Amino acid sequence: MQFNRLNQGVTASLPSAALAACVTNPSPTGSTPAPAPTLVSEKTWRNGTLVYNRAELVTLFCWLLWGDFALSLKDRSIPSLVQLQLQKLEASDTLSGLLIGSLPAVIGLLVLPVVGYRSDRHRGPRGRRIPYLLSFSMLAVVSMVGLAASPPLGQWLHVTLGAHSPGLANGTLIFFSASWTLFEFASIVLAGSLITAFINDVVPHSLLGRFYGLFRALSLIAGAAFNYWGLSWAENHLAAVFLGMAVLYGLGFTVMCFKVREGEYPPPPAPEEENRPSGAVLTYLRESFSQSYYWWVFLAIMVSWMALVPFTLFSVFYAKSVQMDMATYGKLWSLTYLCSLVLAYPLGMLADKIHPLRLSAWLMLCYAIATLWAGFFAIDARSFGIALVVQGVLSGGWQTASASLAQRLFPESRFAQLASAMGIVGGVTGIGLPLLVGKILDHSGHVYRYTFLMNSALSFLALAFTLVLWRRFRALGGPQHYVAP
Repeated sequence: MQFNRLNQGVTASLPSAALAACVTNPSPTGSTPAPAPTLVSEKTWRNGTLVYNRAELVTLFCWLLWGDFALSLKDRSIPSLVQLQLQKLEASDTLSGLLIGSLPAVIGLLVLPVVGYRSDRHRGPRGRRIPYLLSFSMLAVVSMVGLAASPPLGQWLHVTLGAHSPGLANGTLIFFSASWTLFEFASIVLAGSLITAFINDVVPHSLLGRFYGLFRALSLIAGAAFNYWGLSWAENHLAAVFLGMAVLYGLGFTVMCFKVREGEYPPPPAPEEENRPSGAVLTYLRESFSQSYYWWVFLAIMVSWMALVPFTLFSVFYAKSVQMDMATYGKLWSLTYLCSLVLAYPLGMLADKIHPLRLSAWLMLCYAIATLWAGFFAIDARSFGIALVVQGVLSGGWQTASASLAQRLFPESRFAQLASAMGIVGGVTGIGLPLLVGKILDHSGHVYRYTFLMNSALSFLALAFTLVLWRRFRALGGPQHYVAP
């Protein structure tokens, strides 16, 4: 499929003089002049040098959504499976918070700036994003195989070391933690920078909200299917699920990368100081952090994401603490995904119409109020189930509404770089949060409803940052005339 094909009307095949003659000259016999040819111009959509007609746009969406299905199924399934495995290995809440929460923040802090900066400036026959997407997706596949192989590797280490063995559980935990670190390394780069930059490069911006509505809908279908049918079964077949996810993800994401083409980009900026590594660092820091406006963008988006973290990190542990079985827990998550699925495309359309910044602010306010209620009243299986569904729907709604926010606020020429800079801010602010949540839960005797209160406090803080950003955004032209500084 040639995604950069320029649309041409009928006039392209008719010389101008002949066309004029058809319109102005009567027929030689004096009969009624032949009617002028009807000029039909097919509707097209653009993103840079890429031009799509309707059929090409549908094809683009299908391949991107196929890749997203594989990515979403991985992201929706693996974290829950990791929580189950950590609980089987009797890891503390502090260690779980470190591995599931703080580790991704550290990786994002160290890796995203490099990948974002380099991918913005890369030019090659496969584009500037696809080579990075392929490399890191293969790394994710290898890490999932490692997660599946952790129990036999732990058994091998235990037998090999004999009297010096750290124990079967600890040996398994060593390999599991190493594979999880590799998995997070690949996933953070893919989800935190590359895939959003790739979409920003190939999807027409006037359709971003609706595209992300479909994007979210497919993601929710993947999550609902896994939680409804797979979670309770996966609890006793972790290795098989890890291997299945590796195969599905590897095939799905690779096919997408080979079927979607990037356009052409102008030459990247190349200041003289970039000839030195230290010069590239200085250029990155100057371009990313010198404008106060982008600081408000970083804080509004990243603190909003942090507001979703405490409950998500320990939701499996919370469910078990109120005596909820995994089958019921999985079905409740499936219900939240079903509700969010129904709302996904309408929210995407609404974000295109009124702007994602305005819509995400309203949804964050609702989320803050709902989690505040849950922090006081979600004390048994029934109330926990209600709280899980309500916060899940509102959380999903905010994610859908804000999905195109960075694309609408950052300039295209430096999108991945600024997205990675936002990741640095999120990393700095988020490294300590999972550890703090884990410490609080350990010292409270594992009162997991406190996670809802932490969600609520962070939500109100995120809302305050969003309101300040809205005022600055209006000063730069607002929804109709915004120009990124």
